[in-house]
Amino acid sequence: MHEPAIPSLTGADPEVARLVQAEARRQFEKVRLIASENYVSTAVLEATGSVLTNKYSEGYAGRRYYEGQQVVDPVEELAVTRARTLFGVDHANVQPYSGSPANLAVYLAFLEPGDTVMGMALPAGGHLTHGWGVSATGKWFRSVQYGVRKETGVVDLDEVRDLARAERPKVIFCGGTAIPRTIDFPAFAEVAREVGAVLVADIAHIAGLVAGGAHPSPVGHAQVITTTTHKTLRGPRGAMILSDAEHAKAVDKAVFPGLQGGPHNHTTAAIAVALGEALDPGFGLYAHAVVQNAKALAAALVERGFELVSGGTDNHLVLVDLTSKGIGGKPAAKAMDRAGIEANYNTVPFDPRKPFDPSGVRLGTAAITTRGLTVEQMPQVAAWIDRAVAAVGDEGELDRIAAEVAELMAGYPMPGWA
Repeated sequence: MHEPAIPSLTGADPEVARLVQAEARRQFEKVRLIASENYVSTAVLEATGSVLTNKYSEGYAGRRYYEGQQVVDPVEELAVTRARTLFGVDHANVQPYSGSPANLAVYLAFLEPGDTVMGMALPAGGHLTHGWGVSATGKWFRSVQYGVRKETGVVDLDEVRDLARAERPKVIFCGGTAIPRTIDFPAFAEVAREVGAVLVADIAHIAGLVAGGAHPSPVGHAQVITTTTHKTLRGPRGAMILSDAEHAKAVDKAVFPGLQGGPHNHTTAAIAVALGEALDPGFGLYAHAVVQNAKALAAALVERGFELVSGGTDNHLVLVDLTSKGIGGKPAAKAMDRAGIEANYNTVPFDPRKPFDPSGVRLGTAAITTRGLTVEQMPQVAAWIDRAVAAVGDEGELDRIAAEVAELMAGYPMPGWA
């Protein structure tokens, strides 16, 4: 049953309540390996569903365009203070609605339409908002893209430097959505300084690892840092922009009034709760456990003949190239889902297949680590993945795996389910 309980919703709209309960059960019974997902605490859930959703608050604390901010201002100030403390930054803006608007605010703050921006190509592991062609950031700005070496699956920073020297971007993004290796923030900072660019570190995927000391921090190297607040940070669906003092004013002006109206105060409160949880020493143990689980899962998959982009992982993310298995990522991901293992199909570097039917699947260990799974369970998870990929089209076998998965997960508590 969903926790907190939803009796009012059940009475007022049983159809929606039924769907909420069904989703809670689904999350409880499955091995959730989508790298951008996690479980939030019950406290975060309660804050997200609080009466703060009723309040409109254009502007910033102490400088609002609506009255009645006596409670909302301290909520936002608390979130800002905790973000600054957790990441060790001069400034934090906790108002962006999500990661893409946060990145778009960077463009508004530091670029004019047509200016050159440099980011990691989407097929190599970058994000749409780092200047990819189908995104507004690729349509409104002149975008140049770097990738990875075919032999290693890792960014070649000499090529990044050569490209930056030739194209002279005003903003350089580092980070992305399918990067299984440590991001070399000092090396990117050196390139950015040489060409006079603002370095933006998009740590949406690894923010919790950075906060927990399981990944190097971009603070002191990147002038601006963008991140979502869910994924490895275990907060609500929101975002933050962190910066040094020099770039703070431009960031704030870009978020409001540049892109947004009033912030979502219930989300701001939930961000504050999640940041408070991340400030607890136990969060560092969680962050390191996420990485240990990812490494163990990667090793177990390699033992079963799977090919991994870059050969393994340094963080929470494992990118599997299924080419040698003779199956595409989409049918594999759908079979895994039927088998109780939630993942997403994903392009791999130099993928010969189309983006909607790519060669890879992307896995992540943040959510299963929250549930309490350890390195001891990773060989079993890899075995289920292997069986599911081999059983595409065999619904009986996939259902048998799903039953085994549900039996295992029943022994691990889930925040949001009682």
